[in-house]
This record gives sequence, structure tokens and C-alpha cells, in this order.
Amino acid sequence: MNTTNTTNSTNRPGFTLLEVLIAVFILAVVLSTIFTSYSGTFRVVNETESQAEMYEMARVAMQRIIEDLESVCFPRSEKSEKSESEKTSEIEEEPVQRARFLGEDKEINGRAADTLRFLSRAHLVLDEEGEASGPAEIMYSVKESAEGDTLVLYRADTLEFEKVSEEEEGGVILCDSLVSVNFTYTDAKGDVHDTWDSTREEFKERLPVKVSIILEFVNKSHPESPLKFMTGVAVPMAREDHAKSS
Repeated sequence: MNTTNTTNSTNRPGFTLLEVLIAVFILAVVLSTIFTSYSGTFRVVNETESQAEMYEMARVAMQRIIEDLESVCFPRSEKSEKSESEKTSEIEEEPVQRARFLGEDKEINGRAADTLRFLSRAHLVLDEEGEASGPAEIMYSVKESAEGDTLVLYRADTLEFEKVSEEEEGGVILCDSLVSVNFTYTDAKGDVHDTWDSTREEFKERLPVKVSIILEFVNKSHPESPLKFMTGVAVPMAREDHAKSS
């Protein structure tokens, strides 16, 4: 009786080599599908986070530029007669001429890298001991990144009476990973200009009524289609002057 039971247990059929290979193949397919699904999910999450960072950077940069432009101040030259001694005294005391609005159309390696400088009351105090005292010269400039593949937008904020050295001209980084920076200017007639210089006869002692801004950021998921952000800022002081003149 015991002999029969031993014989039946040893004759029980097992897995063949083919069945084992099929099972391994199915397991590999399942694991591969799960891995691909997870990889795709992580890739989408990373792309979404990257774009969210770009959107936030663009929002902060645009908001800063808007606030600066909405606070533009533009002292006109006085027309009253003055004695020679008074004029000489003013020339000696007056710092570098900053009461002008200057927008320049520039490029870096074929990419728009416009600069803009003007006098504004939107002075930022970045240290505890600093005090906001009067208007400041705001300057936006663009430079290449350290790697040379993207552009960086800088903002310099200097009180009117202070002098800026060449080393300080860059200011602080407002945003990076840029493809292009473009400013355009609309005059009171509605004409659009790529540059603006309030010291030139064409724009003599006048401000643009509107400044349009376009910032293009690197799109890592689709490098051929940069992330484009646009806005337009009405310059209150220019519109007030236009209303008075008309």
C-alpha cells in the first residue's frame, strides 16, 4: 500500500521547459508594460513641473516689468530763463542724465535681446538698512547664460543720484532660460516702433503710450516651439500728457 503511493507521487507530471519559457516571456511583457507606463507618467510629470516653473517665472517677470512701467516718471526740462551762474551750478551738481526713456533693439546670436531703461518710482529696497528715496533708474538688459545656449534677463535698480559701475550694470537676474526678449513701443498716433529714445527729435521729451513685451522661454518637450508670453503696458504718464495736449 505504501509502495503504491510512492510510485504515484514520483510519476506526477511537472512543468516542461517550453512552459517555463512561456511564463518568463509573459512576465517580461507585463513588467515591460508597467515600466513603460510608469516612465511615461514620470516624464509627463517632469514636463508639467518644468512648464509650471516657466509659467511662474514669466508671471513674476511680467508683473515686475508692468509695475516698473506703470510708475514711470519723466521730468521735463524747465523752460524758464536762468542766469549763467545758475546754469553752471546745475551742470556741476547734476549727475549723469537719467531722465530719459531709452529702448534699444538688440540681438545676441540672431536672437532678440532688447534693452530698456527709464526713470521710475518703483524702487525696490533689497536690504534692511536701505530706504526708498525718490525715483530710480530701472534698466533691463539681456546676456547669454554661462552655457551660451539661452538668454538671461537682468534688472538693475539704482537711485537717481547714484552712479552705476560697469560691473553693476547687469543687476539681478529677473528670469533665465529665455530664447528671446522683445520690447516694442506705440506712440500717440498708434504707430509701433522697435526703438525709442526720448532725446531724439522724433520722440523729443515724449514717452510711448504703450510698451509691448514678448518673452520666449525654452520648451524642453518641444524645443522648436518656445513658450511665448506677451503683454502690453499702458504708460499712465504718457497718456496724461497726450490728453492734456489734445
